[in-house]
Amino acid sequence: MPSHSHFSGQTPSQWVTRFSALCAPGAEILDFASGAGRHARWLAGHGFSVLAADRDQAALAELADAQGVHTLCTDLEKGPWPWVADSFDAVVVTRYLFRPRLAELAALLRPGGVLIYETFMLGNERFGKPSNPDFLLRPDELFDWARSWGRVLAFEQGELTAPAPAMIQRICAVRADTSSRVP
Repeated sequence: MPSHSHFSGQTPSQWVTRFSALCAPGAEILDFASGAGRHARWLAGHGFSVLAADRDQAALAELADAQGVHTLCTDLEKGPWPWVADSFDAVVVTRYLFRPRLAELAALLRPGGVLIYETFMLGNERFGKPSNPDFLLRPDELFDWARSWGRVLAFEQGELTAPAPAMIQRICAVRADTSSRVP
């Protein structure tokens, strides 16, 4: 999904900055659908090892000088999944939704791993794009999904007025610490 003008390009989400504190120093974090890497830069600047993944090579090129950030240009929706289960201490997703890969996304977390997710929900169409329901979460959708594999630490949904008007859903969840998981 292309980036949208709802939020400033380089300022990291307060949701991401708040909940990244749950990650241990040096944690391996995937910035999924990173775009130009506003979160990857911020996370790396706070001592995390970050992999920024996106299909846009030009956007990823903007991270060439970012210390602590590696990049992977890959189609996140088609073709082979480039990771194995239990690969990351945390996964950050903002402004992106592709439902067919949600289960694979959750499986990337190591036991105890943190998911920080924030994107648009139904109702956002009155503020502009995205307006296609395929890219808008249904009420409680992230909450219901995360409860199927982990423990929800925080969840919010509804209208935001700043930094720009939008309908948002966001969650911070921790993967259940189970040893019976099969990759």
